[in-house]
Amino acid sequence: MTRPATLFTGQWADLPFEVIAQKASAMGYDGLELACWGDHFEVSRALSEDGYIQSRWDVLNQYNLKCYAISNHLVGQAVCDLIDERHKGIVPAHVWGDGQPEGVRRRAAEEIANTARAAAKLGVKVVNGFTGSSVWHLLYRFPPTTDEQVEAGYVDFGARWNPILDVFDQVGVKFALEVHPTEIAYDIYTAQKTLAAVNHRPAFGFNFDPSHLHHQFVDSVAFIETFPDRIYHVHVKDSIRRLDGHHSILASHLNFGDRRRGWDFVSPGRGQVDFEQIVRSLNAIGYAGPLSVEWEDSGMERERGAKEALELVRRIDIAPSSRAFDAAFERK
Repeated sequence: MTRPATLFTGQWADLPFEVIAQKASAMGYDGLELACWGDHFEVSRALSEDGYIQSRWDVLNQYNLKCYAISNHLVGQAVCDLIDERHKGIVPAHVWGDGQPEGVRRRAAEEIANTARAAAKLGVKVVNGFTGSSVWHLLYRFPPTTDEQVEAGYVDFGARWNPILDVFDQVGVKFALEVHPTEIAYDIYTAQKTLAAVNHRPAFGFNFDPSHLHHQFVDSVAFIETFPDRIYHVHVKDSIRRLDGHHSILASHLNFGDRRRGWDFVSPGRGQVDFEQIVRSLNAIGYAGPLSVEWEDSGMERERGAKEALELVRRIDIAPSSRAFDAAFERK
């Protein structure tokens, strides 16, 4: 099976769209997963400006690139979060507005609904992103936390996201949550609760990213096998654990890249994620979509990392055998 190898542009948003398109094409990528920040894909312009959508395709076509998904993680984070000053730095000014938390959440929800509309205009069927969570801060269960308080967070998620998903259904696009700490779903059990909160509607699935599972000691293959019909997109991203008695799994309030952290993201192929077993499981569930490289490594130059990651994708993207290996031994 030869799946498209794409590059997520979120970590390259400091570069103009045409520059990253040229670089990705020169590296040998098949396409780009466009981030809805920087100048790569602007939702408001996609819906209001004649010719904007064509301008995106003009650049992609110029460099022989495809687009299978767009991603709006930053705005999605604000839909369910408890809003504070950190969010001002990640959402557009028109979403932040006066910064009043409920207003930010409502404007973020409308922006994600508009992202679905913009994706449909672009001709892609998947929007990747985050949801935020009103109960992430309750993770440790102290001060004492009741089950009812946690459940209220999932009810809140359903109330905020079901109307958004109505728009996704209307335009024929699916939302793929990147299961991730700080989101409403961050492991297998919370992913199950999240699907239940939206009544398992098909518009909602997952952007499978093993890096966020690995550092939590969650089996990535088990995640795929638990949700075989909900893997709508795949990130190729790696992480590493460094737990030697000095480093904490909670990362000690240290920045990414600090060697004192107990875990960190590293360039694909340089960490501990078993990508071959992941691909074998993706083959088993029939996933034929893109393998999208998300490069994050504070200790490595990104162009070298992106090139190495593409080599990794080409190597691991094996096709299943068309016949059993022992078929020749069968008796006639």
